[in-house]
Amino acid sequence: MFIFGENEAKVRIARYIAREFMELSRKRNLYVNLGVGIPTMVGDYIEGERVFLQAENGMLGVGPAADTEHADPQLINAGRIMVTETPGCCYFDSATSFGMVRGGHIDATVLGAFEVDQEGNVANWIIPNGKMLGVGGAMDLVSGANRVYIAMQHATSKRRGKLVPKCTLPVTGFAAVDVVVTEYAVFRFIDGKMTLTSKADEITFEELKSVTPAEYSVSEHLDRYVH
Repeated sequence: MFIFGENEAKVRIARYIAREFMELSRKRNLYVNLGVGIPTMVGDYIEGERVFLQAENGMLGVGPAADTEHADPQLINAGRIMVTETPGCCYFDSATSFGMVRGGHIDATVLGAFEVDQEGNVANWIIPNGKMLGVGGAMDLVSGANRVYIAMQHATSKRRGKLVPKCTLPVTGFAAVDVVVTEYAVFRFIDGKMTLTSKADEITFEELKSVTPAEYSVSEHLDRYVH
């Protein structure tokens, strides 16, 4: 099985999600929250003027990560990465930011995860006995955003699949996930069932199954994974 380098895998995932949002925004404006980690990278590949990125620390209109010349330590996203502004960018306090999320005003959120199971449950905030950084806004986002995208590498460094029959880590949200994007495949929860809708050319169906403990069906309209 072909194994991508860590950065290559992350870029593929971020680019795929960015392309999907840009396609969706052709019909209407899209308001999207990006979580920490791979989700943050999605902003680097958004083009056009109809996808508005929100950071939970109080910013709407997040642009790509800042280069050295334009870096401003006062201008950061929720992951403390220095970013740029897009035209019309605005700022607000945390209460307003979470009011947007809890009020159903965010079309989609992109979050990382440790595990997603075949029922759409997601565990993304803590590994017991690990570093405790707090749940942050994850629980608000999985319940408040209209659609939840999970951006994560397909397996751990020990090649343990992260798509599992049942989450073994503390659950952030139950039946909350709509789409999972890894470097190998895209799974969508259709009528509550985990369904493979896109597969990368670099992996066979048999190889994909070997690193995906969760049960899933294969869409009749399987798309090619284009990143």
